[in-house]
Amino acid sequence: MPNPSPDSSPDASPDASPDASPAPTPSVPGRPGAAHAVVVGGGTMGADVAVVLTRALCRTTIVEPDPGRAGALPARVRANLAMIGRDAGAQRLAVVATLDAVDWTSVDLVIECIPEDLALKQALFAELVARARPHTLLASNSSSFPISAIGAGLDTRERMLGLHFFMPAHLVPLVEVVMGEASAEGHADALAAFMRRCGMVPVKVRKDLPGFLANRLQHALSREAFSLIDRGIASPEDVDAAVRFGFGFRFLAAGPVLQRDHAGIDVHAAAGATMYPTFCNDDHPARCLSERAADGRHGMKRGEGFYAWTPETIAAERARYDHLLRAGLALIAPELPEIQP
Repeated sequence: MPNPSPDSSPDASPDASPDASPAPTPSVPGRPGAAHAVVVGGGTMGADVAVVLTRALCRTTIVEPDPGRAGALPARVRANLAMIGRDAGAQRLAVVATLDAVDWTSVDLVIECIPEDLALKQALFAELVARARPHTLLASNSSSFPISAIGAGLDTRERMLGLHFFMPAHLVPLVEVVMGEASAEGHADALAAFMRRCGMVPVKVRKDLPGFLANRLQHALSREAFSLIDRGIASPEDVDAAVRFGFGFRFLAAGPVLQRDHAGIDVHAAAGATMYPTFCNDDHPARCLSERAADGRHGMKRGEGFYAWTPETIAAERARYDHLLRAGLALIAPELPEIQP
């Protein structure tokens, strides 16, 4: 049975009414080593989510129909586990081609990582409801569609949640546990506790509005950044430098709320009163984004975005990016949850 940490359980409050109805019983065991999770989709995100699970010795089955991709998954997961000294997790991984090949009688958690197509996701969840045990938690990693839309019209929607990871999922500690209109809070708390035992930092988002929590914050920053580029106030290079080597550097130590306590709330309130009226408030993407989206300058995958790319510079950039993420992860490691298989 689940054993959510006291700080994440709605029943932990001393003010909870003794007459209150008990929350639905989630099926995710308290420790990953006792659980069986299914990841549907073995692309980049699905593979990295499997690393998150298997590093905590969670029995993990990836469903991936493409033979080439499926064949490469075990080596990819094993290599990432070896980098953190958790090789034993590789023995907990299985890869199958279809949902029919899954032992549904033992599945506690399903994490959907298929392409961002609402109809595909809805069809998959309809199948999952028919196949999984009644209390198996059904989660979607979608960044575009709310779990309320994915599970619309299905029975037991209280056990459906968003579980939104950030690429690369095995290096970025944050994961959003997103509640839909019908999601039971007890299930959200159990899933958050489970993710914490996998070494992740879960945040609970109580309403599945577009962008959830982290992407809303990220896009609010991006809207102003690209507006400044459109207006000729700063170049793309200077925008990136201002974030990376200025306030973004400090975000590793303190988020925007804690940062206000460090610097003084009165100072920031006064600054906000001056700046807020001049901020970009457009309800559409900036011109510099829209033009590139329209003319094919889509970034690395097309060889040009805001920067020009060759196969060599892409490889070098990805190596640099990965190295810095791992270095940052090492710095904050003492503040991360301990993996508890």
